[in-house]
Amino acid sequence: MRFVKREAYLEIRDTKYGGVVSKKIRVIIADDSALMRKKLGEILNSDHEIEVVAIVRNGRELLDVAFHLKPDVITLDVEMPVLNGLEALGYIMSEMPTPCVMISAFTKLGAKETIKALEYGAVDFVAKTSGTISPDIDFLGPEIINKVKLASRVAVQKLKLIWTEKTKDDAKVLKKPQAMTKVFALASSTGGIQALATILPALPADLPAGVLVVQHMPEGFTKSLAERLNWQSKISVVEAEDGMPITPAKVIIAQGGKHMEVAGSISNPHVILTDAPEQLGVKPCANLMMESAAKIFRETTVGIVLTGMGSDGTLGAKAIKMLGGRVIVESESSCVVYGMPRSVNEAGFADKSLPLGEIAGEMERLVKREGERIS
Repeated sequence: MRFVKREAYLEIRDTKYGGVVSKKIRVIIADDSALMRKKLGEILNSDHEIEVVAIVRNGRELLDVAFHLKPDVITLDVEMPVLNGLEALGYIMSEMPTPCVMISAFTKLGAKETIKALEYGAVDFVAKTSGTISPDIDFLGPEIINKVKLASRVAVQKLKLIWTEKTKDDAKVLKKPQAMTKVFALASSTGGIQALATILPALPADLPAGVLVVQHMPEGFTKSLAERLNWQSKISVVEAEDGMPITPAKVIIAQGGKHMEVAGSISNPHVILTDAPEQLGVKPCANLMMESAAKIFRETTVGIVLTGMGSDGTLGAKAIKMLGGRVIVESESSCVVYGMPRSVNEAGFADKSLPLGEIAGEMERLVKREGERIS
């Protein structure tokens, strides 16, 4: 393990009071590759707001150093010897919650482990596109720096270790065919994996509603997300495919790297996947999904905007409201990042603001109270 001594504080002047109000973001790097440790250190130290205070080779060293130094953020490789990234993350989030950014291999196994890490409480992740050891990781430098800075601003008390269980197979059996009475359009970003892992497993297998989800993730990770959520939930959860019908008792997760929109008619709705340019810097974009859903389902559409940075979902919420639907936002009290819900609230499009733990119950109440079939 290696400790790094540098200038400890950066003076940032408060324009109102003229005093020093901020310090450097203190980061520990944990990675078993000497090349990755070197590259990550160079990337993070290149930013004047960040200070790398220690570099370690495995999860055991990380725990020893983290408990001593109490960093602001940890970058954590998933695959490490002695104690791997997931095991180390579990200890950290249960004993000394600290914002963590996972550095993950862009592989099927890496995607599965990354989804688990986000459930365990990691704030975000960066995908190493060239595999476990990525000599070209320099081009990901701006993304790594931005995600470390975002992680440092997260309310650490809202980061929770969630232990999930496989749903019983018989719980997925539908009691009877259900008519679709609502369509829920969910938007989530940073912190969204934990939000979805809270909401979807709480829904019944026979929910008489279609559920569409846009979670901001890169290509290659949403299939593992859908599989993991399906494993946890009574309701069926699948990754979107082009032309997939929208039916009751099914959750469709947008593919990473593609936009998902609703097409067809009220009697024959389906999703389409497009390769149009990013909107608001994201792909998939929730606005596109929500706007297209509102055009087809009109007043039976319910938009739900969850934790995340930025304003994606605001224009979608506006479209839903204009066509007679409802909009729910996650309240600040439970949001890991109160960005997207704040934007909807401040624009005046939210009908209700609820903490995360109450959203699934509200979804059930809406379909029971207004159980008129979509025709």
